[in-house]
Parts: sequence; structure tokens; C-alpha cells
Amino acid sequence: MKGLVVAIQFLTRLRTPRIAVSSDEFAASMRWFPAVGLIVGAIVAAGGWAGARVDPWTGALCALILWVAVTGALHLDGLGDIADASGAAHKDRERLLAVLGDPHVGSFAVVAIALQLIAKLVLLHALLDRQMFAAITLIPFAARIGPLVWSRALPDLHAGLGSRFRGAVRPVDFVIWGLALVAAAWASPSLLIAPLTFLLWGGWLLRKIGGISGDGHGAGIEIAESLLLAAALLLAHLA
Repeated sequence: MKGLVVAIQFLTRLRTPRIAVSSDEFAASMRWFPAVGLIVGAIVAAGGWAGARVDPWTGALCALILWVAVTGALHLDGLGDIADASGAAHKDRERLLAVLGDPHVGSFAVVAIALQLIAKLVLLHALLDRQMFAAITLIPFAARIGPLVWSRALPDLHAGLGSRFRGAVRPVDFVIWGLALVAAAWASPSLLIAPLTFLLWGGWLLRKIGGISGDGHGAGIEIAESLLLAAALLLAHLA
């Protein structure tokens, strides 16, 4: 249970008891990332439900604000950094790594973050209009399975936060969360495309960036969330 508390502290701004952990214990907290996603999803869905008592746009705005607030925009920061780095990738690897390590925000980051927020707002509105609260709740959970996959499947881009997670995920963790994902798909079948989103993002990172980092994990979570929101909406439209 200590791992869950550490994961909540790392991935959210929720208040938790402060506990001291070793480097290995911090790395092992990645095993709890999907569980934290379920907490995030419940908060987002609750905000959307409350706001939707007024109208779906208000609900979408409440849900989005809570989504950003509860995560502290942690993953949006990663998305922005990857966007800036990908813009520099056509030059050389040294330039790419320099941009990733630069705390300043470039034009690529601004555009990527703005488009991501707009996409989530529009998709949340459409899902709330259809009262698809289960999908909204479960999508952050499914998206946070991605880092478990990328940390094992991709090489480290550099020695940093992301590299500390390598080796922390065990085969049994994939079994547990894989079964949980299948169970969640009974409530929201579109979640079954989650493994495809992980594969696509991992392939893009490997081809374009060259490996995984903390920014790659954060950006991947954001991308997976948007794709899963879109998939839920598309499936509802086709049903």
C-alpha cells in the first residue's frame, strides 16, 4: 500500500501522508500508476457529472479543470517538452536532448498543449452529452498502463526520472493490469484499443525521439487519454 501512496504523491496533487521511501521503493510505485488513474478518472467524472447538471459544456469545463488540477498539469508538461523536442529532432541528437532539458516553453509546446486541452474539452462534452460516465472514469486508468509497457519495451533516452522505473515492473503486474483492463472493457468496450495506442506511441517515440524518458511517459499518457476519449465517442456513434 506504500507504493500506492507514493504513486498518488508523484502523479497527483492530492493530499496524502508524507512517507520516506528508498529509490527502489519509488521506482516500484509505478506498479500502482493505473490505480492512481482510476482515482483521477473518478474525480474527473464526478466533476463532469456535477457540471452537466447545468449543461454538457459546463460539465466538460469542470471535468477538464479538475483533470488538469488533480494532476498538476504534470503530463501536459511532458507533452509540451516532447513537442518541442520533436521539432528539433530533424537537426541532431544533441540538439534534441538539449531541448528536452530546457525548462523554457517553445512554440511547439504551446500549440500541442492548447490543442490537447481543446480536444479533451470537445470530447468530454460529447461524452457527457451521452452520459458516458463509465468511459470517462476508466480512461485515465487505462492510459496509465502505458508507462508500464514503455518502461520495459523502449530504451532509455537518457539517465533521468524515466530510467529509474526500468526493471520495476514485473510480469505479474502486466497480468494483473491486463486482466483489469479486460474487466473494465465490459463497462467501456473502447478501452480494448488501449494496447494499440501504447504500441503506436512507443513506435513513434523510438522512431522519432530514440527512446523513453519521463517526458515521453507523460506525453504518452496525454495522447492515450485523448485517443481513448475519441474511441469511446466513435464507438457510441456507431452503436
